[in-house]
Amino acid sequence: MPKKKNTVRADGRISVQIYLGRDENGKRKYKTVYGATQKEADYKSELVKLSMRKGLDAMAAHDTFDEWAERWFKIKDTEVSTSQSKVYKSRINFLNLYIGKAQIKKVKPIDLQEIINSLAIKNPNTGKPASKRMIEITKNTLTQIFRLVIENRVIDYNPAISLKIPKDAPAYKRRALTEIEREWVHDTEHRARRAAMIMMYAGLRRGELIPLMWNDIDLSARTIKVNKSVENVGGIFEIKHSTKTESGMRTVDIPQKLVDFLEGEPRENIYVCVSAKNEFLTVSAWRRLWDSYLSELNLKYGDFSHFGKVPKSKYDPNVAPFVIPKITPHWLRHTFATLLYLAGVDVLTAKEQLGHLDVTTTLGIYTHLDKQYKRKAMDKLDDFLSDASQMQVKHA
Repeated sequence: MPKKKNTVRADGRISVQIYLGRDENGKRKYKTVYGATQKEADYKSELVKLSMRKGLDAMAAHDTFDEWAERWFKIKDTEVSTSQSKVYKSRINFLNLYIGKAQIKKVKPIDLQEIINSLAIKNPNTGKPASKRMIEITKNTLTQIFRLVIENRVIDYNPAISLKIPKDAPAYKRRALTEIEREWVHDTEHRARRAAMIMMYAGLRRGELIPLMWNDIDLSARTIKVNKSVENVGGIFEIKHSTKTESGMRTVDIPQKLVDFLEGEPRENIYVCVSAKNEFLTVSAWRRLWDSYLSELNLKYGDFSHFGKVPKSKYDPNVAPFVIPKITPHWLRHTFATLLYLAGVDVLTAKEQLGHLDVTTTLGIYTHLDKQYKRKAMDKLDDFLSDASQMQVKHA
């Protein structure tokens, strides 16, 4: 192997060249490191040699974070749904603001932890603290990007693997509807009720619901075939005659409650959910439909007793004077997942019904529900023991 070449630069730094081998044309390749002293330059030279002995790609280590993030995203984009793809893309754009041009080998755990901590204090998009779920997605994105870098022998450790989620990060406010709220959905006549019932009792995503056709529903077999999705392209829902992932293509078994409801619904169009003009839903038409639905729920079940007493300066449309929460399509889908759990449906079956790509997603939901409902069960035990104790005192 050719010997390293040491040179003193005009600025006083010591440069050391390390022979890396030959390229595809047989030409010799070198890497140059610099140090303020001979000792520092030799130390950096040894680090490069150590990387080479480990089989690491010394040249690729100079690639920037945004280059590897883009490579990872191109792979991930083929595996996940359109909505999930947008989430990952937004996380990459966010991370690039901080470390986009940093050399991949120089990114350290402390750099990433500082990004995570800053996100918990203020989400630059909202000006408010980011939710715990959003922070977890950011961490997960980082972990997967650096895992790809490791698999390609560029670095030998993952700086994102030990990141900590701040304990005071606000929890993501996704929940299932209560029994009373489910009754509201069922009993409130509105154009959006059909959509709400299907999402709540079949677990369809909004993107799967909008292109749903009546011939996708078999009421005698009690099933709904999910074989299409929509993508928001410039404010227009474009139909894709497939779902983005294989797991999204599925047949959902639906409960008799939903069958009974759909049997009484008129079929004005080939599509199940349509606009006020009986046309295929656009992005704006969907938004108007859902806003109108939430308003109807508030008019029917909200508490307006203090409406005239709230000063305009303190009026918060998300809090007062309404009592109906801002129900989202994802809340309704989560309600379906919760009903599957409460009915004792096993995790693998639930995964298929929900169309999750990975069973770990379903396991995460079930684990969360385990904690929630087992705690309620123990609360009932506390009440029972308290009642028993009072009875003993009474009979003493």
